[in-house]
Amino acid sequence: MEKGSLRLETLSLKDEQMKIESRIGKSSQKDEAIYHFITDFRNFQDLIPQGRVSEWKASEDRCSFKVSPVGLIGLILVEKEAFKCVKLMSDPGIASYQFTIWIQLKQIAENNTRIKITIEPKVSQMMIPMLKGPLKQLADTLVTKMEGYHFPEP
Repeated sequence: MEKGSLRLETLSLKDEQMKIESRIGKSSQKDEAIYHFITDFRNFQDLIPQGRVSEWKASEDRCSFKVSPVGLIGLILVEKEAFKCVKLMSDPGIASYQFTIWIQLKQIAENNTRIKITIEPKVSQMMIPMLKGPLKQLADTLVTKMEGYHFPEP
């Protein structure tokens, strides 16, 4: 991808699972500040939508929480590419639903970073219609929160 391009890459997924992509958000902060923040789950509590999440527990590379009405969910930070992409996966030892989340960053100029979140739930085809809307809303809500958040300088 060319430097300065406004398009974030569409992630290629190994199989034809459903993937939900957020809108592309715009942050007035450096990709480095956002990246350092999102690679530590202890920072995430401020970004999690309030009201439906409880029992938040986090270390640098793992977290768990309850979501009403889904139940207990765990996340593991599994891959990171400095200032560009963070890959999270559900913790199979905790979560009954398996999924992957990618948070992509693209700095366009100083203090001008684009943000995109992709969620890939590993569910049966029957579940897709029920999950697509709520997961799209979650991805867009997280992008909106990240757009307005003041990430501390690393």
